[in-house]
Amino acid sequence: MNKPELLAPVGSFEKLEMALAYGADAVYFGGKAFGLRAFSDNFNDEEMVKALNYVHSKGKKAYVTVNIFPHNEDIDRLPDYLRFLDQAQADAILLSDLGVYRLARDVAPNLPIHISTQANNTNWSSVKMWEELGASRVVLARELSLAEIKGIHSKVHVELETFVHGAMCISYSGRCLLSNYLSGRDSNRGACSQSCRWKYSLVEEKRPNEYYPIVEDERGTYLFNSKDLCLLPYLPELMQAGISSLKVEGRMKSVHYVATVIKAYREAIDSYYENPAAFTVKQEWLEELNKVSHRAYTTGFYFNKTRASDQIYGTSSYSQTHDFVGLVLSYDAKRRVALIEQRNNMKVGETIEIAQPGQLPFTQVIESMTNEAGESIIVAPHPQQQITMPMKNPVVPYAMLRRRGG
Repeated sequence: MNKPELLAPVGSFEKLEMALAYGADAVYFGGKAFGLRAFSDNFNDEEMVKALNYVHSKGKKAYVTVNIFPHNEDIDRLPDYLRFLDQAQADAILLSDLGVYRLARDVAPNLPIHISTQANNTNWSSVKMWEELGASRVVLARELSLAEIKGIHSKVHVELETFVHGAMCISYSGRCLLSNYLSGRDSNRGACSQSCRWKYSLVEEKRPNEYYPIVEDERGTYLFNSKDLCLLPYLPELMQAGISSLKVEGRMKSVHYVATVIKAYREAIDSYYENPAAFTVKQEWLEELNKVSHRAYTTGFYFNKTRASDQIYGTSSYSQTHDFVGLVLSYDAKRRVALIEQRNNMKVGETIEIAQPGQLPFTQVIESMTNEAGESIIVAPHPQQQITMPMKNPVVPYAMLRRRGG
């Protein structure tokens, strides 16, 4: 059994640092154009080079998204960008469109290509076609069952990647027209307005001013509102199916989300790989996944066709059990104090939890805080204010301070 890669989403350099610190084997991100997350921070050319160099300095890999469905004006601008990514030594590009594939092969023939989930690969023959064209990896459509994935793996030699965690799109493998029609923003070129998350009610033709909830709820309904994918309890089945890369969704999610989810999956993957026979799903991993902002979890299409229970009809809001309040920048072992960057209001006397790479979380009470001027303070109210705080146990850079709430 090959140990699969754990692939993390990063929409900014800070998220990239956190993903690698918490155990990702590889990351994926986009530039300022040609990707499907136009409202993520993304990376300009200078930042792209910096990010790729940083990832490679850690012995990890980075893949760049070029997975829009381009129009002519996009195609005209693509060759220079593809050459740039090749020169910057991206480990691979993700694309969906045959025209982009053709250009990439012409102008950057040595640049590895991964086929995005937006290419809708739902059968072994289409995957085999991409393999014969020279793609090094295919990201499978989300609409596949585990049995179908095993069937594909038995017929091909190309690497297979699949999503294991994160938001599910109501449209087929993410190819959506709702946003275009309802807001004029093209989701297939990176500008999705998430129209599927809006509230909807039914209007009858002869009663134009009367609105009826589609389900009996005074707030309306959320008929396109899928639960979030979570396959951590089923990692043994996924790893046995021959998947090369386990992908987490969420380039527009928070630093807290990226670090927490990657940490949980890292520990679960390592635990199963080291001793498959003794593997059990630890409750602490599932609790970690509930600490970040998420919708109720589902297994998606992996074990059966989706049903009404895989949708959320009462609300479009997210839930979480903990709030992210601070990030450790450094630790003075002699004084047993940490330099912390505030991310949410903190007060002396509050109980916080500290999560850090490769270790179990621990809790402590905030006994005191000191501001940058060396003054004792009771509350840290300013965004990204730097404070020092005594720590009960040693901590490392990138450790997160959390407070129960949500």
